[in-house]
Amino acid sequence: MKNIILKSLLILMTSCISTMNVIAQDKKSFTLEDLMPGGNNYFNLQPKNLHGLKWWGDVCVNADIEEVKAVNPTNGKETVLFTLQDTNDLLAAKELGKMNHLYNVSFPYAEKWMLVNTSTHKVLIDCDKKEIIWSQPIAAKAANQDWNKDSRSLAYTIANNLFVTTADGKTHQVTDEPKGIVCGQSVHRQEFGIYKGTFWSPKGNLLAFYRMDETMVTDYPQVNTTTRIATLEPDKYPMAGMTSHKVTVGVYNPATEKTVYLKAGDPTDRYFTNISWSPDEKSVYVIELNRDQNHAELVRYNAENGEKDAVLYVEEHPKYVEPQHILTFLPWDETKFLYQSQRDGYNHLYLMDTQLKAEPTSFRTETDGTCYEYTHVKQLTQGTWLVKNILGFNPKAKEIIIMSTEVSPLQSNAYAVNVKTGKRRLIGNKDGMHNVQLSASGKYVIDNYTSSTVPRNIDIVPTSGKGKNINLLTAANPMDAYNMPEITLGTIKAADGKTDLYYRLIKPVNYDPNKKYPAVIYVYGGPHAQMIHNVRNYGAGGWDIYMAQLGYVMLTVDSRGSDNRGLEFENCTFRQLGTEEMKDQVKGVEFLKSLGYVDENRIGVHGWSFGGFMTTNLMLTYNDIFKVGVAGGPVIDWGYYEVMYGERYMDSPLSNPEGYNKANLKLRAGDLKGRLMLIHGGEDPTCVPQHSYTFLRACIDAGTHPDFFIYPEDGHNMFGRDRVHLYEHITRYFEDHLK
Repeated sequence: MKNIILKSLLILMTSCISTMNVIAQDKKSFTLEDLMPGGNNYFNLQPKNLHGLKWWGDVCVNADIEEVKAVNPTNGKETVLFTLQDTNDLLAAKELGKMNHLYNVSFPYAEKWMLVNTSTHKVLIDCDKKEIIWSQPIAAKAANQDWNKDSRSLAYTIANNLFVTTADGKTHQVTDEPKGIVCGQSVHRQEFGIYKGTFWSPKGNLLAFYRMDETMVTDYPQVNTTTRIATLEPDKYPMAGMTSHKVTVGVYNPATEKTVYLKAGDPTDRYFTNISWSPDEKSVYVIELNRDQNHAELVRYNAENGEKDAVLYVEEHPKYVEPQHILTFLPWDETKFLYQSQRDGYNHLYLMDTQLKAEPTSFRTETDGTCYEYTHVKQLTQGTWLVKNILGFNPKAKEIIIMSTEVSPLQSNAYAVNVKTGKRRLIGNKDGMHNVQLSASGKYVIDNYTSSTVPRNIDIVPTSGKGKNINLLTAANPMDAYNMPEITLGTIKAADGKTDLYYRLIKPVNYDPNKKYPAVIYVYGGPHAQMIHNVRNYGAGGWDIYMAQLGYVMLTVDSRGSDNRGLEFENCTFRQLGTEEMKDQVKGVEFLKSLGYVDENRIGVHGWSFGGFMTTNLMLTYNDIFKVGVAGGPVIDWGYYEVMYGERYMDSPLSNPEGYNKANLKLRAGDLKGRLMLIHGGEDPTCVPQHSYTFLRACIDAGTHPDFFIYPEDGHNMFGRDRVHLYEHITRYFEDHLK
């Protein structure tokens, strides 16, 4: 009887396995056209999204190609506000351009007025009356556009100068600077959270702007090879230790057509960041940072005459201070504002008073720097997690709405924070990575999230935690039709023996435990980047999945030095970029070897930018472990990298020669044993091509033989069809040398 049962179970198990194999065989296989941005089928494999969601006061607006609909946040009822045909009929009648879709329309006022941006005009349309009530011309070459809804003034740049068009259509040329001086654009190479160069006062009466003098900065000779004779197109690129640009901040008054500059003193070797306005438009706040980036001051200036009013707050750190957020004033108390700082090791909110004054105490310690005492500072949030950003306020409840990593460093969730008590309340689902928009009153959010089990979900959620959620979209996973690999998440110990590191492991498609597979580590490892999140496929890129389909084990480890784990986790790499990060990646290799199905003689590595630096470094330093590597846009010598990023994490070459030499991969070109390919964009403005060229020269001199591929006219990354070609090329390299 037992034998009969056992035979029956064996037949049943065999049948189930056969059925599973048939199901797997019936599912589709991926191509790079499916998986890479720029591929013909890439967007069809992304979960459905609603790209035009936004708020009109407390009414949700769903704008798509053909229609703009209002969604009642209490019941989900939809009402059509306007159509594409209606819009284009009105625009055509006044020759104001044409719209191809309605995704980018907005509702900046309490009235039912829709703002439309064509290529030639900004246009306000009354949706009820179906008529145009106002329009404003946009200059033909206007870039960096910045519009204020209260004054209806538009700031923009043409070439290196700044212009303003006021609500009456009059254009003002704010600056008239020669080549080499840039106004109204982002400065300091977009470090310190800087992404633009103009800052309207709250009511739009005044405009603060950056003026950057680059005349003293060395030209980097980028070359355009599309012309009959290659053309020199120099890029102002201050390398670590070299002369940097000088930045000043101007304040322009369109009513008087006058500009004053903040009297901040000599701008040499200083950074001016996080420009903020007081609610009454009388003061401009700037966080000023020394070139060593270890001493930051919050300074208030008089907006009318540019005089320095006060230094309100000072922060120092023996490694670096990195201010990245503007001040946020409380809407119910204009004397108080929120300041974000990592002073306790994690980015948190501090409630400060405009009566602050920086007063250093009399002692200094080796680790803490100068200690400052303040009577008008209250820490609102604290814990071993980060505040990611401030979304806004619910003034009625006296709450701040923030995004944070409190649930997990792999996520970003919305919380309401009570200003008086500091108590927090989770908004929306606990699971997943959330992208959240707050309504005008702070009563609702549009919560767009994804997780490892949720392809995409979009809800309207009351921030009070009371009332029902209104579901706008629950998306299916288009990849379910494909033969997917198994993707798992876990932790290993870092090389310090105590810190947990997250890893993402992808087994080969149709995995056979009796086989030995080649493995590739996909690496980044540097500051302000994190490869693993609680999103679909735990953040695995299309190429990782494609390689698993070809029979590779794919591993990614977020090593120490990467993002969202606190200051100590990140700055342990200070003055020695690559050292601790590589030790952690080797711990990842040890984990791979422990699995039993990985061929330890066939381990490769691939990464881009900082990941390209890590790839090359691993191939040279651990040349007995890594057989094949592909380094994209690699940093080879930190002395060739830009001054702000490079000196923050490495100090200057003069003050840290040992660290720069240790991380200078040219000096170890003779250590290359495996097959290494370097790939570079021909006009890369971020990690200039000189990195790869000089490494090739060093390898020639040392008698080693890397491979090299260049993408002419491309920058730091490849896009469109070039990106598909890029990963075809990378894949071929591993197939040729690691399989």
